[in-house]
This record gives sequence, C-alpha cells and structure tokens, in this order.
Amino acid sequence: MLADEKLLAKDIAEFVPHRAPMILINSIIVHQADSLLTEVVITEQSAYFNPAINGVPNYVGIEYMAQSIAALAGVEAHLRHDKIRVGFLLGTRKLLMHQPHYQLGKAYQVRVTRLYQEDSGLAVFDCQIKADETVIASANVNVFQPQDTQAYIKESSV
Repeated sequence: MLADEKLLAKDIAEFVPHRAPMILINSIIVHQADSLLTEVVITEQSAYFNPAINGVPNYVGIEYMAQSIAALAGVEAHLRHDKIRVGFLLGTRKLLMHQPHYQLGKAYQVRVTRLYQEDSGLAVFDCQIKADETVIASANVNVFQPQDTQAYIKESSV
C-alpha cells in the first residue's frame, strides 16, 4: 500500500508531468514497491472519445500504460521529496489488445510493474489493463527518464 494513505486522495496531476486535457488516467488505487494500479473511467469527456464507436480506440491504451508508469515515477519522487521529471516512451514489446475500444461508462484498471531499471533511467515495465478482472490489453513498455531532461533534449538535438 501507499506509504502515505493521503496520496490516494491527491489529484493525479500532482504525480504526472502532464496537464489537462492530456491527463488520461483518473486515479491511483494502490501503490506497492515497483508497482502501481491506476484507474481510467471512460466518459464522453475522455480524451480521444469517439461517439461513432461509443468509446475510446484501443490504441490509446498504450498511453494509459505510459501515464500509469509516469504516475509511479511521480509517486516515488514524491515519497523521496524529489521533483516530478519527464520521461519518454521508447516502445513496446508483446503488445496484445483484446478488444477494439474502451467502452463508455466502464472503469479500467491499469497495473504497471517494473521488471528492470538501469541507473541511466532506462526501464522496462510489465503492463496490463483489466476490466472486471478480464485482461483487455497487455504489453512490456520500455521507457527512459533522464536525470536532466533539458540537458538530454539539448544533447539529443545536436
């Protein structure tokens, strides 16, 4: 569980380096060492909501996973009294999507579990999105979180 139960009541924006309307996950449910469970509730106001399919396309699930990873990094930074840093989604492996879209009115749980992390900031996460205990999507997600984002961007653009 969270070291500080008050974290559960905090706005998700306090843990991710995104701002509305691009915050796609709604809340943190459980934090454990190297793992986080978040929730996404699909409404007509959800980013990428498509009335033609009455939901959100399944490919947005990769961003649900990435933002849940960012939220885990944010919770860990908060617990260390450190600043929230930007990270980069590098890619996915073993991506499986078992339905064409996330349905209006449904709640989805996103579990991210760190499998591996280097001191450089490179990490791999096992991610699953479930609805009512049924796996809807899964992937191994590769991310990179540099110590100094601005220096990394400057160095990468040279």
